[in-house]
Amino acid sequence: MNNFRLLPLFVAVSAALALPVGAQSLVDLYESARVFDASYQSAKSQYDATMARADQAKAAVLPTAGLTLGVSRTNQEVIPETGASSDRTYGTQSASVSASQPLYRPGNLASYRQGLKQADIAQAQLAAADQDLIVRVSQAYFDVLAAQDSLTFIKAQNVAVGEQLASAKRNFEVGTSTITDTREAQARFDLVTAQEIAAANDLRIKKIALDQLVGKSDTQPQSLALPLVLPALVPNDVNTWVQQSESSPSIKQSQIALEVAQLETKKAEAGHKPTLDLTASYGMNRYPDGNPSSSLPSSYRANAGSVGLAFNLPLFAGFSTQNRIRETLALEEKARNDLESAKRAVAQGTRTAYYCVASGQGQVKALEAAEASSQSALDANKLGYQVGVRINIDVLNSQSQLFQTKRDLAKARYDVLMCGLKLRQASGTLEANDLQSVNALLVK
Repeated sequence: MNNFRLLPLFVAVSAALALPVGAQSLVDLYESARVFDASYQSAKSQYDATMARADQAKAAVLPTAGLTLGVSRTNQEVIPETGASSDRTYGTQSASVSASQPLYRPGNLASYRQGLKQADIAQAQLAAADQDLIVRVSQAYFDVLAAQDSLTFIKAQNVAVGEQLASAKRNFEVGTSTITDTREAQARFDLVTAQEIAAANDLRIKKIALDQLVGKSDTQPQSLALPLVLPALVPNDVNTWVQQSESSPSIKQSQIALEVAQLETKKAEAGHKPTLDLTASYGMNRYPDGNPSSSLPSSYRANAGSVGLAFNLPLFAGFSTQNRIRETLALEEKARNDLESAKRAVAQGTRTAYYCVASGQGQVKALEAAEASSQSALDANKLGYQVGVRINIDVLNSQSQLFQTKRDLAKARYDVLMCGLKLRQASGTLEANDLQSVNALLVK
């Protein structure tokens, strides 16, 4: 009985010894993943490209200018109807500068505004990628811790079952128990040994996944500090969390996409509207050898400058503008429905994550009580077996129940912390600073 009273201490000591000196915190591994993770780096590159594309839209409302240079050589042969023919060769050098400034172009203005909206979408997409990275790193982190706990508990159970097997063999040798007790203990010992092999392999796989995510080899996450007090759910109202979800990156993207679609309709409608541009040009033509077609001196230069307005009014384009407007209106309605769908999905995800946290906290409390009860039941069955009122299988079942409860309790704690992060992700409020509160729960 004394050996089983020391099992919680044995598990705690085993966990402490398994914790390496160079263990990394959740924040440390998240920072590593920000630099290494290919999905997040891809999102950053997409963000940079979208921002550059947004800057390109400014060209639609800014002036344009161009420089043109030309050099040519002309060989002219004059063949009169009577008399001898004559040849003349002369050169031409030209240079001109032209500029244009849109004064009234509704389509260009809509394109410029779309570029600004695309920049907002890029920021929302990068924020969503960052939140996704936080959740993926946290999930991989807690998966490793859960696998470590499971292996530790199974090893402790293996020790306890081994002691029970040895006790059953001694009792059988002295004639105080039957061979059935020994065989039951042996079967349970073999089963737990198989479970230990599976748990060790599961831990190995979980660590490989975490290593690949953060770009480090042989990562060692810090364990939760026990006894653990889980953070309270604030605010403790699901409707408040749903209201906060209006800031979710997915809703922002859908809202801005609707605004972009509305501007696309304005661009289509601009196909019926006139345009007005301010134009200016200055050019020079130089004839170093003269020009046979001109009465000017043999060598001269002609300069010309102009400033004007260019007005264009579309009259008929084969109904393409009308059909384009019909298309953009349909796409605008699609974007409006996509926004409503995003709002509903975010609200549902927020409610699901909220109840995951709320129920998980209740489950943790229940499992903590179950752990204490299972320990008491094991002690009672062990004492009963020693005095002959309980059989070996009762002790083995109590052992199995105790360690299963310990595994369930450890996993429930990780699930509550993960649900808390997913709740903030669903509501659009998840930030890297939120990992500090989780970090505070780890062994320093």
